[in-house]
Amino acid sequence: MTATVDLTNPIFTDLDAARKHFEAIRWPNGLVCPFCGKPETIKELGGKSMGPGWYHCKECRKKFTAAVGTIYERSHIPMTKWLLATHLMCASKKGMSAHQLHRMLGLPYKTAWFMAHRIREGMRELNPAGPLGGEGKTVEFDETFVGGKEKNKHASKRNRKNIGGAGKEAVFSLVERGGKVRSHHVPNVTGKTLRPIMDEQIAEESRTVSDDGGARVRHGEPNHHSVNHSIGEYVRGDVHTNTVEGYFSVMKRGIVGVYHHVSAQHLKRYLAEFDFRYNERAALNVSDAERAERAVRGVVGKRITYQQPNGRPN
Repeated sequence: MTATVDLTNPIFTDLDAARKHFEAIRWPNGLVCPFCGKPETIKELGGKSMGPGWYHCKECRKKFTAAVGTIYERSHIPMTKWLLATHLMCASKKGMSAHQLHRMLGLPYKTAWFMAHRIREGMRELNPAGPLGGEGKTVEFDETFVGGKEKNKHASKRNRKNIGGAGKEAVFSLVERGGKVRSHHVPNVTGKTLRPIMDEQIAEESRTVSDDGGARVRHGEPNHHSVNHSIGEYVRGDVHTNTVEGYFSVMKRGIVGVYHHVSAQHLKRYLAEFDFRYNERAALNVSDAERAERAVRGVVGKRITYQQPNGRPN
């Protein structure tokens, strides 16, 4: 595993170094036009009016930079700050608040908040590589509820119905032991809601483990096991939900201790962030530098306009 990133690295302070670093991540095999996909018809544009990092494609006759077609497109924030913000969020196990980014980067709070959501979008897995588990592998699943204490909520929110957690948001996670996690913000915790997720995302030959609540969803399947928390049973041999509960503990500490409040509207983005850090963790020999590089690589093909994080469809 390579060393962690040195915060004095020029990519965090020098615009030209930052640009070249991002170009190397986006185009590891050489320049490719983001419009027509042709690699052999590109030339670099010179001149002071354009500035460094501009290219022209002879095939489609369009100009572009490495930021085109990414979450950085048309951003006025320097690439140095994008890279530093990404590294800080990737290297902080429980996340980093927009207020902290605002103070460390010297940017307005609203700008830091929007940057953080864009970075989370880069972390989001667009096309999961097949289901979790498989022959000889174990997948744990469980649900938890995210939200503040009922006594601190406005009266209009205290009577919301949600099985297992009144007024809270339900999160359902599946974790492959020694592998990856996939989390979902679900409207409620019922077999009708959870069963389709498991059918799609757990390999059929996998061994599955849950607590007594989750076991109801997969009751009767020969390769499913459960522990009965209601009678104080938490481990029976290698039948336990310690892996998924360990993930929940980090996620909840991040939400409560770092972000303090996460709206239902944006919960899916925060789950993508916590999933990403878990899936690219040190235990899988991924360093902070590699994790940040993979997050930067994930920005390609994604765009969030300023309006979208404020509630409009994306």
